[in-house]
Amino acid sequence: MPGLFITFEGTEGGGKSTQIALLAERLRKLGHRVRVLREPGGTPIGEEIRHLLKHHPANEVMTPEAELLLMNASRAQLVLEVIRPALKAGEIVLCDRFYDSTTAYQGHGRQLNLALVKSVVDFAVGRTRPDLTLLLHVPPEVSEVRRRNRQARTTSPRDRFEEADRAFFRRVELGFAEIAQAEPKRVRKVDATKGIEAVHDDIWQLIAPHLSPAGN
Repeated sequence: MPGLFITFEGTEGGGKSTQIALLAERLRKLGHRVRVLREPGGTPIGEEIRHLLKHHPANEVMTPEAELLLMNASRAQLVLEVIRPALKAGEIVLCDRFYDSTTAYQGHGRQLNLALVKSVVDFAVGRTRPDLTLLLHVPPEVSEVRRRNRQARTTSPRDRFEEADRAFFRRVELGFAEIAQAEPKRVRKVDATKGIEAVHDDIWQLIAPHLSPAGN
């Protein structure tokens, strides 16, 4: 049986990592084989690119065009090295971001030409597309507060994307809204302002119809 490819999207502070961990745990308890990935990253090459994009001190002068190409270099490696083999083996792949983030962040946020962004994404992923995308939505003001709180309590390196201004994140939010409106069957919006367990329950209701019995 072919696997199932589920991606998690949304602006910063939506709780994607938390919800992916909860979902993976529940699926594994039911006997499913689950692969958890993140973008950029997910492979040794991709993790190096992730560091360059997000944390490296030299990235302050990175152009939007270079950002777009690096994102999709990491993505192409992930698709070929991990995602396609995992799906072929019948695994459920849960990915923290995929190409919708590029449309929202590099297309709408950085204001690159959307047709150009699509052509680069298409080259990177080919026919590998999510079966279901969960858009964890929080209002921009909630996202901003959560970002500040996370930055205050973390010892992790600086994150170049979180340094962007309010106007950038508002464009990203509008980008995700356009994506959801264009593909309502694939992209399902989840209210991520609720409590963690309530959000998890909403997610489960959306993915349960897509699941085959474990082991089949």
